[in-house]
Amino acid sequence: MNEPSSPAAAAVAPNTRTEKLNTKAAGVIGIAVMCSRFLGLAREQIFAALFGGGGAMDAFTAEFRIPNLLRDLFAEGALSTAFVTTFSKTVAVGGDAAAWRLANRVGTLTALVLGLLCVGGMVFSEQLVALLAPGFDPVKAALTAQLTRIMFPFILLVSLAALVMGVLNSKSIFGMPAMASSFFNIGSIVGGVTLGFWIDPHFGPRALIGLGFATILGGALQLAVQLPSLARLGYRFHFDFHWRDAGVRAILLLMGPSVIAASTTQFNVLINSMFASSLGDGPIFWLSIAFRLMQLPLGLFGVALGTVTLPLLSRLVVAGEMDGFRAELARALRLGLLLTIPSTVGLVMLAEPIISVLYQHGKFTAFQASEAAGALRFYAIGLAGYAALKVLVNAFYALDRRKTPMLVSFLAVALNLLLNWIFTLHLGWGHRGLAFSTGCIATINFLLLYALMSRHIKGLESRRLLSMLVKVAVAAAALAAVCAASSHWLLSDWQTQAFLSKLAALLATVIVGAAVFGACGAALHIEEIKQLQRALMRRLQRRATP
Repeated sequence: MNEPSSPAAAAVAPNTRTEKLNTKAAGVIGIAVMCSRFLGLAREQIFAALFGGGGAMDAFTAEFRIPNLLRDLFAEGALSTAFVTTFSKTVAVGGDAAAWRLANRVGTLTALVLGLLCVGGMVFSEQLVALLAPGFDPVKAALTAQLTRIMFPFILLVSLAALVMGVLNSKSIFGMPAMASSFFNIGSIVGGVTLGFWIDPHFGPRALIGLGFATILGGALQLAVQLPSLARLGYRFHFDFHWRDAGVRAILLLMGPSVIAASTTQFNVLINSMFASSLGDGPIFWLSIAFRLMQLPLGLFGVALGTVTLPLLSRLVVAGEMDGFRAELARALRLGLLLTIPSTVGLVMLAEPIISVLYQHGKFTAFQASEAAGALRFYAIGLAGYAALKVLVNAFYALDRRKTPMLVSFLAVALNLLLNWIFTLHLGWGHRGLAFSTGCIATINFLLLYALMSRHIKGLESRRLLSMLVKVAVAAAALAAVCAASSHWLLSDWQTQAFLSKLAALLATVIVGAAVFGACGAALHIEEIKQLQRALMRRLQRRATP
C-alpha cells in the first residue's frame, strides 16, 4: 500500500473513510453495549423480584455506589479517557513499541495505587457508609458496611479492564471490549443467585452477601475475556516502575481535572443517594432502577459515539486537521441528539408501563413500580444532554483543554446541591426531585460546553444542528401522540393488567411510535436519518452477498 505523499494527504486519508468506519464501529459498540445494558437490566430485575424494592436493596445499591463511584472516577472515567487520548497519540507519534511501554507503566501504577485504595476502603467501610448514606438506620448501615468490605476489590479489577479496553479501542478493536461488561453481568447474575440461595434460600437480607461476592466474580470475568484479544496484538505485560515517562505524566495531568469532569453525572447521582438515604426504604433503589433504564438508550447511542470519536478526534488533532475535527464532532453530536430525543419522549410518556413490565414481579409491587417510574420520567429529561456530553467531553480532552470540562463540572455539582435542596426538601418532591435536578444538570452542562467548544473552534455547524432539531421536534410530537393514545386506550390499567397483554401493548406502541417517528423524519428530509438508512442498507447488502 502506498503511503500518502504529504502530511496533509495523510491527515485527509482517515477523513475519507470516516463515515463508513464510524458507522460500522459505532454499530458494533452499540450492539455490544446494548447487550450489556440488557443483561444489567436482567440482573436488577432478578434481584428486585427476589429481594423486593425496599430496605434490603437500598443497602445493596448504596454499597455498590461506593466502588461504582471510584470506577467512574478512575476506570471508566478519568483513567480511561486520559489513557486512550495519550495512548492514541503515542501510537501515532512513536509507534507500537512506545505505546506498549506506556501501557506497562500505567498498568503497574494502576495496580499499585488502586490496590492500596481497596485496602483502605475495606478498613474504613463503616466511615464511608456513614458519610455517603447518613440517613440509614444502624441495621441498614451495618449491612451496607459489610457489603462494602466484600465488594471494594471490584474497583481494581474494572480499572485494569478499562486499561485493556483502552488499548484495544486505540487499535480499532471495539467488539470484545464493549462485550466485556456483559460477562460482568453474567457472573453477577449466576453467582449472585447461586450464592444467595446457598446462604439464605428465602433471600432475606443475609443473601445479599452472595451478591457481593458475585460482583467480584463478574469484575474478574470482565477483565479476563479481553486478555486474548490483547495477546493477539502482540502485547505482553510486565511490571515497569519507570513512572517519570512523559506519557505517564501526560495521563496524570489529564486525570486530575477529568476525575471531576468525566464523572460529574455519577457524582451527582451519589449526592442524590445521600439525600435519598433520609427518605425511608426504597428511594435509593427506585432511583437506581430509573437511572439504569435511562442508560439503555444512552449506552446504545451516547457511549458508542463517544468511544468511537475519541481516538478519531485525537488523531485529527495530531494531524492538524481542524476542519475534519469540527465536522466529525458536529456530526457525532447531531447523531446523538437525533437518536436520544425520541427515546426521551418514549421514556417520559410510557414510564409506568415500562417499569411495570420489567420489574413488577415477585416481591416488587405496583406501588414501587409507580415510584420508580416517577424518577425515570424526570431522569429522561436529561438523556439527550447525557449523550451529547459523552462526545463533547472527549473532544475537549482530544484538544488537551482538560480544564474547561473541570470548571463546568464544578458549577454542575454546586448547582445540583442547590436544586436538590429546592426540589426535594423545600418543595417536597422526594426522590422525583432528585431525578429532576440530575436531568436539569445534564442539560445545562451540555449547553455550556457546547457554547465553549463552538467558540474555541470557531463554529460547530450550529445552524445545521438547529435546523435538524426543529425537524426532530415535529417528528417527536407525532411520536408523543402515539404514546398518548396508547396510554389512554391500551395501557390505562397497567397496575392490574395481565403481563402478556401489557407487554404486547407496550411493544406495539414502541414499534408504531418508532415507525411514525422515522416516517416523519424521512418526510422532513432529516439528513442524519438518511445516513442511518444508507448505513443499514450497506450492512444488509454485505450480509446478503455470498
